[in-house]
Amino acid sequence: MDFSQDRITTLHDLCIDKEFLMKYIEDVSVERPVALVLPLLYEELSSDALKKIIECINKLEYFNEIVIPIAARNKEEYQDSIKYFSVLNHKSLVIWCSGPSVTNALKELKEEGIDLTFFYGKGMDVWIAMGIGSLDNYAMVLHDGDILTYDEILPSKLLFPIIERELDFYFNKGYYARMNLDARMMYGRVYRLFVKPLLNSFLDVVGHDSRFLQYMCSFRYPLSGEFALTSDLALNLRIPADWGLEMGILAEVYRNTAIKRVSQTDLGIYDHKHREIGKDRTEGLQKMATDILLTLLRNLTEIKGLEVSKDFLTSLGVLYRRHAQDLIRQYNADSLFNKISYNRHLEETTVDLFAKIIVTSGAEYLNEPTGTQIPDWLRVMSAIPRIRENLKENIIEEMKKFSSK
Repeated sequence: MDFSQDRITTLHDLCIDKEFLMKYIEDVSVERPVALVLPLLYEELSSDALKKIIECINKLEYFNEIVIPIAARNKEEYQDSIKYFSVLNHKSLVIWCSGPSVTNALKELKEEGIDLTFFYGKGMDVWIAMGIGSLDNYAMVLHDGDILTYDEILPSKLLFPIIERELDFYFNKGYYARMNLDARMMYGRVYRLFVKPLLNSFLDVVGHDSRFLQYMCSFRYPLSGEFALTSDLALNLRIPADWGLEMGILAEVYRNTAIKRVSQTDLGIYDHKHREIGKDRTEGLQKMATDILLTLLRNLTEIKGLEVSKDFLTSLGVLYRRHAQDLIRQYNADSLFNKISYNRHLEETTVDLFAKIIVTSGAEYLNEPTGTQIPDWLRVMSAIPRIRENLKENIIEEMKKFSSK
């Protein structure tokens, strides 16, 4: 625990009064209504984590709306989803992200020259939900549905700097320690072993005067899926459609607002489901690392005019290994101090896989540097002015239709 500050304002959990904070959010949300966005896979409906999250959400009085984009594969799964969330005490909107309402809206956009029909996955689901959630709310808070250590104070922590008038931040990112205290295990491998040493390597190659890289390095856990933002800002963000979602959103926030309007908040100890490393770059953590690397390369090219070359990637890979190996020694020392189980050999092996990704995926970027970002909602609204309103009305009717079956 500390109280240090950096370029990004950091709100620490030093002695938070839980009941006061939640009641305060409830009072302020009368004038500044807020929505919860909860993106989910259908499979998560059977998890104990989501059950606990729903119980906690029902203890909170301040949500004006809960928007749930669900990756349902068919109408039966969508019906199950509607039934599952009928226990919520709040007005809720369950969005079938591949259902008729969304599909028809995307077809309309395609006719106007904006083709989003080939996008799918969490990035697309979040984009749809933020478009809907921004209609009737001052702000939105977003978090995942697999948090094993969830507590009802979590959304309150994220929302406080956004809706507190004396602060008036536009974007707040959650950070935490990825730990399983019962198993005494340290997780968060993609951040610990890839993102952090990669950002340090970029600084060495690009230059420590890069404001964008300084900004990215200021986040204590940039891969956090937990954040809150104003609806106005949400409409201005291009959303990455792959595993670069979290890093891509941070880059979009950098483009669209002043750093003094950005904060991060301590969410404490955090645990959720853990992904496998994957057999190759198309699976698991290797896929995630690949998408993150490409997201950073694209954004550095756009923001700083970075010229990516084979020599650049070679230098980046060498520096990455050095920074990653230095961090492994530090993690090992911290683990010994806390009596945490730590497999140093496995960590080194993981770094070897990530280092290969820099070379192979970087080479592919040289051949195909274009990105996979979904346009911001302001562009979409300029093509079809009432698209959000119409989509929401259609989704409400869709819910009624399938909940009655």
